[in-house]
Amino acid sequence: MTPTIQTLTPKILIGKRLTMSFADNKTTELWRSFMPRRREIVNTVGTDMFSMQVYPKGFFQNFDPAAEFDKWTAVEVTNFDAIPGEMEAVELPGGLYAVFHYAGAPENGAEVFRYILGEWLPSSGYTLDNRPHFEVLGDKYKNGDPASEEEIWIPITQQ
Repeated sequence: MTPTIQTLTPKILIGKRLTMSFADNKTTELWRSFMPRRREIVNTVGTDMFSMQVYPKGFFQNFDPAAEFDKWTAVEVTNFDAIPGEMEAVELPGGLYAVFHYAGAPENGAEVFRYILGEWLPSSGYTLDNRPHFEVLGDKYKNGDPASEEEIWIPITQQ
């Protein structure tokens, strides 16, 4: 799994957020609350959905599965003029990212991230940056399907 290195321009997103940990994963709950209401968001850019994680600084240095982080489900918008009730706006800062194309079942996700953070990153010449991590769920994303495809965006900086 070899990434492309891309520079992301800043994006503005509207969606829902929950605080969770890997030990107390509430991703399903978050998506179930978002999907029925996502069409209420106006001024959307494209049809891609974002699954975004905002980790505290140093989260991966002393990894603890019970450590909390914020997870978002969101879509890109042109402006923050109309934010539906119970939703929030967030700015996704730009910067350098390693972008991995992933095709496969969601239950293999932990293995994929172990490879990215444990094998690829240490030998890449890059270091992990303290910006949001996210997945782009585009037209080829099929929830729970082993043929599903998505992009995994990992924030990096040059060593």
